[in-house]
Amino acid sequence: MRNVGITVLLLVVFGVAALSCIPSLSRQTVIAAEERDPSKSLAFPEEKHLHNLRQLTFGGQNAEAYFSADGKQLIFQSKHGDLQCDQIFSMNVDGSEMRLVSTGKGRTTCSYFFPDGKHILYSSTHLRGGPECPPKPDMSKGYAWPIYPTYDIFLANADGSDPHPLTHEGYNAEATLSPDGKTIVFTSTRDGDLDIYTMDVEGKHVKRLTDELGYDGGPFYSRNGQWIVYRAYHPKTEQEKADYRELLKEHLIRPMNLEVWVMRADGSDKHQVTHNGAANFGPYFFPDGKRIIFASDMLPHDANEMGNFELFSIHVDGTGLERITYNPTFDGFPMFSPDGKKLVFASNRNTTQAHVTNVFIADWVE
Repeated sequence: MRNVGITVLLLVVFGVAALSCIPSLSRQTVIAAEERDPSKSLAFPEEKHLHNLRQLTFGGQNAEAYFSADGKQLIFQSKHGDLQCDQIFSMNVDGSEMRLVSTGKGRTTCSYFFPDGKHILYSSTHLRGGPECPPKPDMSKGYAWPIYPTYDIFLANADGSDPHPLTHEGYNAEATLSPDGKTIVFTSTRDGDLDIYTMDVEGKHVKRLTDELGYDGGPFYSRNGQWIVYRAYHPKTEQEKADYRELLKEHLIRPMNLEVWVMRADGSDKHQVTHNGAANFGPYFFPDGKRIIFASDMLPHDANEMGNFELFSIHVDGTGLERITYNPTFDGFPMFSPDGKKLVFASNRNTTQAHVTNVFIADWVE
């Protein structure tokens, strides 16, 4: 949520978010009035895997920060200042040289660097949906995420120039790249359901990887490119199926139950990793491909409400669950650096302001 089409509302609720040029914004543009106390540790005592935790953004709604292949830059979505909805920015891993790399129009989500460092992917509504932010979903049916049908996946130069669409119909978002940069994996409604697909970097040779009724999304490749981890909701009862179909007609999905799944890169050997009935999202492989880090509200909470999201790790066979973060608000969207030495994630920690989510980076300690 990645996002985001799917993750946009999650971000908004938790205080994160989802080409005529807008001038590049300096880091000072997004510094909130409330600066952190440099003597205050950003990590909680129980967070033994997080060393030298640093805050990279200061104010607004910032999330889904992902590393470049050389580990020197991050690309992420942000809503801050005068922005009306999420746009895509890049910055150095120390938080410097922040710049806008999307068009500044529509709503954007789910950005990613190509391995060559010269190109980026992201999704945007601006082409088919127009320059304005798309309308927020009708919450009369309860808590739901919007699946904006005008999201297209765009390829652009790393500086944001020359963006062009790779998709042209339905919802297309949550896109990431294979390690060799040859294959894009993404979520789409092109066949009437929310499924995972692959295509080449020119938008051709599209292949559907999932076909079970329900939502399959947020896919990421393993470091060796042989596996894909994703989140999924597959309704079981006839009432659940009817409810899912009805919401999807209105471009909505209810995200209260998402489980982590893995499959081979060709869509075979699908198997469920988590079985906790919670909202699990943002799964990402550890560098060795044997474990997965993800966010979840599995800790006890009111069944009718979204709980506190923490980061957890788990083996691909579903064993060895370990809690990683102990922040009482929100932690999500984790990603390891290419060398496996750093972890970047989004968090509501270190602020007294409502609806503020920032990007944090830490040295990973086993």
